[in-house]
Amino acid sequence: MEKENNIFLSVDENQAKNERLDKFLAQKTDFSRAEIQRLIKNGYISQDGEEISDCAYKVKKGDEFEIEVPEPVQAEPEPQNIPLDVVYEDEDLLVINKPAGMVVHPGAGVYDGTLVNALLYHCGSSLSGIGGVKRPGIVHRIDKETSGLLVVAKNDMAHIGLSQQFEKHSIERTYFAFVYGIPSPLKGMIEGNIGRSRYDRKKMALLATGGKEAVTHYDVQEAFGTFAALVKCRLETGRTHQIRVHLSSKGHHLIGDKVYVAPSKTSLKMPAELKSYVNHFQRQALHAATLGFIHPKTKEKLFFESPFPQDLKDLYQKLHNSLY
Repeated sequence: MEKENNIFLSVDENQAKNERLDKFLAQKTDFSRAEIQRLIKNGYISQDGEEISDCAYKVKKGDEFEIEVPEPVQAEPEPQNIPLDVVYEDEDLLVINKPAGMVVHPGAGVYDGTLVNALLYHCGSSLSGIGGVKRPGIVHRIDKETSGLLVVAKNDMAHIGLSQQFEKHSIERTYFAFVYGIPSPLKGMIEGNIGRSRYDRKKMALLATGGKEAVTHYDVQEAFGTFAALVKCRLETGRTHQIRVHLSSKGHHLIGDKVYVAPSKTSLKMPAELKSYVNHFQRQALHAATLGFIHPKTKEKLFFESPFPQDLKDLYQKLHNSLY
């Protein structure tokens, strides 16, 4: 979560000397090298929008780093009795159906009410700590306003095994997005490196140089006239805001997205009542609908599905009914 006093650093040609990340950041900031190492370990430093965990990473030209400056005193997350929609659970992992509006782990300005707080209460001492103190057990994330499935590790073995599958892009993930307009062609692949926008630090963007490789496969499931569509997206990679950035790059912004929003889309021809409803939808219309992976211990193939939550059911019905 971005904060005004976060630190942004870019590596230019004169600085690209294959230097260790911790040394480079210590030279460029007021933090000591040991403090930088702690920030990296606890998930406060990201590279091109993705958290980085390797202190020995060799910096190169074009790299962009963000340091999330923590509050002077920030307590470790406390267990909170927050209801969880548990889809599956065993001694090694659990699969959660996250509601829209829930932050996955604490960050600057958000210290409680997160999925981590709920997991600490639900799992107790069994929760994996390999992810660092502010995100124990968290293997991957979905945005605050995105609903749907994510897997959580309850021990180090599961965390390592699941993380390796994410690194190899072998995890099966399908999302459904409601977008303005109708993508053309109706089925295809969007490629393009994603990193922090050079024009708006709150956004990610497609970059000609730098960033990280990102691939999204999309398939239009239903068109609502000419003004909106339901799109199925399969992630080959998992970059920050990947679906939102890729679909926006084709001119098809997500309904309800307050960050990647195109004002011109709000003037698309549609019935006045529907236009008001769609343009004031309260969150980005994106849902993590399926999740498949190999159990790190049993080697069993697990696959889960999550139906639309009520707000997306209502949105679908409104769009569908507008055709008749």
